[in-house]
Amino acid sequence: MDTAPRPAPGRLTYRDATAADVKPLVALIESAYRGESARASWTSEADLLEGQRTDEQGVLDVIEADGSRLLIVEADGVLVACCQLEHRGPAAYFGMFAVDPGAQGGGLGKRVLAEAERRARADWGVGEMHMTVIVQREDLIAWYERRGYRRTGQLLPFPYGDERFGIPQRPDLAFELLVKPLDQDF
Repeated sequence: MDTAPRPAPGRLTYRDATAADVKPLVALIESAYRGESARASWTSEADLLEGQRTDEQGVLDVIEADGSRLLIVEADGVLVACCQLEHRGPAAYFGMFAVDPGAQGGGLGKRVLAEAERRARADWGVGEMHMTVIVQREDLIAWYERRGYRRTGQLLPFPYGDERFGIPQRPDLAFELLVKPLDQDF
């Protein structure tokens, strides 16, 4: 298996998802977080959670919610990444971030995150970006810290018993709130 980092695609296009994009978005998100394709990726949650990461209704809910958008990222017309942005007063929430496992390791995630931050500032005038990450995902948290996010110590419970979010493989899962002031560039 080729594990060498891939260069980030040169020309990316960004657009808001529509209901017609739900099926390919679910496939992308599942491939990045669950199953065998995700195991090859450093973003995998496969050792922490089994089952689904999301479903069609969950993705559609994000697309249709007021103050929310699901940003699609394409390289040469091919879906390579996505992320959720939600306007929450003085902050934006960043979630449902997925990068195709075959496109990881070349800086694509960093570019998508920077564009999401830029859009949150420009479109909503927010001063902070918030996100939640499973506390056991130390490598992922470290990646976000290198991009200016800070751990808050504020923990949120994992939704045990709700298989729409996966089947936990350990009893101690929790989310931690990470925050970044959007007047910083990293």
